Parts: sequence; C-alpha cells; structure tokens
Amino acid sequence: MKFSKFGQKFTQPTGISQLMDDLGDALKSDQPVNMLGGGNPARIEAVNELFLETYQALGNDGSFREDINSTATSSMANYSNPQGDAAFIDALVGFFNRHYDWNLTADNIALTNGSQNAFFYLFNLFGGAFTDEKSESVDKSILLPLTPEYIGYSDVHVEGQHFTAVLPHIDEVTHDGEEGFFKYRVDFEALENLPALKEGRIGAICCSRPTNPTGNVLTDEEMAHLAEIAKRYDVPLIIDNAYGMPFPNIIYSDVTLNWDDNTILCFSLSKIGLPGVRTGIIVAAPEVIAAVSAMNAVVNLSPTRFGASIATPLVENNAIKDLSDNDIKPFYQQQAKTAVTLLKKELGDYPLVIHKPEGAIFLWLWFKDLPITTLELYETLKEKGTLIVPSEYFFPGVDISDYKHAHECIRMSIAADKDTLTKGIAVIGEVVRGLYDGAK
Repeated sequence: MKFSKFGQKFTQPTGISQLMDDLGDALKSDQPVNMLGGGNPARIEAVNELFLETYQALGNDGSFREDINSTATSSMANYSNPQGDAAFIDALVGFFNRHYDWNLTADNIALTNGSQNAFFYLFNLFGGAFTDEKSESVDKSILLPLTPEYIGYSDVHVEGQHFTAVLPHIDEVTHDGEEGFFKYRVDFEALENLPALKEGRIGAICCSRPTNPTGNVLTDEEMAHLAEIAKRYDVPLIIDNAYGMPFPNIIYSDVTLNWDDNTILCFSLSKIGLPGVRTGIIVAAPEVIAAVSAMNAVVNLSPTRFGASIATPLVENNAIKDLSDNDIKPFYQQQAKTAVTLLKKELGDYPLVIHKPEGAIFLWLWFKDLPITTLELYETLKEKGTLIVPSEYFFPGVDISDYKHAHECIRMSIAADKDTLTKGIAVIGEVVRGLYDGAK
C-alpha cells in the first residue's frame, strides 16, 4: 500500500512515537517496568478525589442526558462549536481576568484536543511556506530560543521540519547549598544574530516554561527580552504552559505570567491529572482564535467536551488554582528532592551533573564524557526494565552531530511512586557506574 508524502512523513519513526509506544507497552507489560520515561502525571490522592467528586456531580446534574434543554454545565450528548465548550471558555475568561487582569473576552480563547493538537495547529500556521509582498514563496521557521526543547514539537509540521534553534549558555550553579548542578540560559547574542531572524525567515518564537525536558524556568527578564524581540520582528511569542502557571503551577521560582495581543499562551489539563481527557487551551488574539477554530472544524469537528465539563466548576470557584498551589506543586517539589538524594547516593562520585530543579515533572541528567551515547544507554536501560528518554530527541532545529552535550543527557520522570523511583534510579546508577568504570 502506497502512502502520500503526508502519510510517509507521519508514519516514519519519531521520538514522540517511540516515547508513547514505550509508555503503552510498559502499561500492558506482564513484567515490572520502572517507568521513568513518560510524561504521565503522578497519581495524587487529593487530585483524584476532587476529580472523582466533580465527575460524580456531572452525572447527577444532567450532563450526560440527551436533553438539549438541560441546565447542565455542558451536555455530553451535543457537539460544541469548533471554538470549544462555551461554558468552559466563559469560566476561563473570568478566571484569567480575576487573577491577571488581562481584559480577555471569549474571542481570546479556543480549546483543542490536548496541547499537542494545539502545537500542530500553531506551528503549521506560523511555520512553512509563506507568500511575501512580492508574491514570492518564503519558507519560515519556528524559532526555539533555548534548546533542548519538548520532544513533541519536532514532527508536527505537515511537510518537513521548520525549526531554527539556539544552543544554551550552560552555567554551573548550586542548589540547596549543594554543588553538582547546572542551569541553561538563553544565548541572546547568538539569537539576535541569527540570519533567519534578520532576513524575515522566522514565523514565530516558541518556548516552554517550565521547559520540558529540563525543568528549566526562563526568568522574567529572559521572557521580557523574548517578547521585545518578537514585537520588533512582528512575530508572535508562543509560550507552552503545560507545566506552568497558574495550573498545574509546577514551578518553584518566583516568576510572573504575562499576556498581550502578540503573545499566544498554551495551557493543558493533562498535568493537573487529566491527560486522558485531551483538553488544551489557547489564549491569543482573536484572529489566531478564529484560525484555530477553523482548523478544529476541519480536523475534529469540535473539541472534546468531557475535560471542559470536569474543569469548568473548578475554574469558576478557583479550586483548580488551590489544588495546583497546595497539592500538585508541593508534591513534585518533594519528588525532585527525593530523586536528587537517590541520584547523589548512586552516582555521587561519578561525573553526573543535574539541571537545577525549577519545575515540571522531570530531572535532566548530564553524564559528562559518557562512554556511549544516551540512545545506546536508553536501549541498555530498557533491557533492564527501566525507561528514560535520551537527549538526542530534544534538539529540533540544531545539527547535533558535533555537539557532544546533546548525546550525554537523559530525561527522567519524577512522577512515579517512591518505590519505582528508587528501583529505577538504582538501575541507572548500576549501568552508568559500569560504563564509567569500564572506560578507565
């Protein structure tokens, strides 16, 4: 059977397909797997209890009845319009205006079937072939100002890959008074001197905050500088808040969240504990929302309403923010401390450096001068029942063939229970110690 170029592109092996396949295989395996590789959020009791209560309330208020006159928040028996569930959008407008005074209206928000769906739309809207003022074709890229970046961005363009990326400054830092940590910072000198930016070949700037895979949190100064560059070159700044403020707020530094008409904010219900409902949120200027809504109509007819129905009351009464601040963030902060302690115990005398834990649900581990690539390390760990994600997948838009650092890091999830975390880190420690010892 022959596929089109579109079909060939989306059926070739990719980092994100491997990640999701490994996640699925681990869940159905009859052998124990130390699942430290996926992006699935942790099971937090307070979170699950609140979602269960809300779900049960939906069944009692008529949300599942085939009754177009139901007074329920959102009926499961009807499509929404392509923009998304109106009640949830209205609740989000009220929430963001209460907490941030952005003066949003319903025209500023659209829903998608998860944030991966949102980035498929946005990266194809702003990256790829454009027609300039002279009716000539210009290929524009999405500029990633700091790599490594999210594995799921790499392959979303309908045709080819359209990324330009900047490698980071790497600073050695302390964390909780300890050595053995580093932090990525934006290399603004390299960014400002990019030929693609100066020549008008950038369609948008995008960053995640906190960053998946590293847990790095761009400072307010870095964000303000990126916003200024975006406005100067008349391109939007897209910010991926899947792990950020205000929900799930897995972010430990003191930072602010800003929005204006040149900013596109993307949120998700996944990391508050609802990955299966596939609900993404885009906050943007009305013309972007209209474009996303039109794409929703073609690709999905309309976004799913289930996640919106669960989240609407939690947004209206601020419970989603309270849950994020008081349960979700402290949980992961403690998980990070536990994981760091275990890693230091296993590899404290070896060349391990950890990216400073500032947020998200991962640790980013750098094994300096590792004798093998982390793609090879991944395969070895997988054979021993422990899943991580190798660093090579996290550098879209960069030729990493001669960039040693990109072959020496792994992303490790900290969302697992303590027993799995302990066993998984013990396996990582055993394998990595053997590699260094064997190379002496």
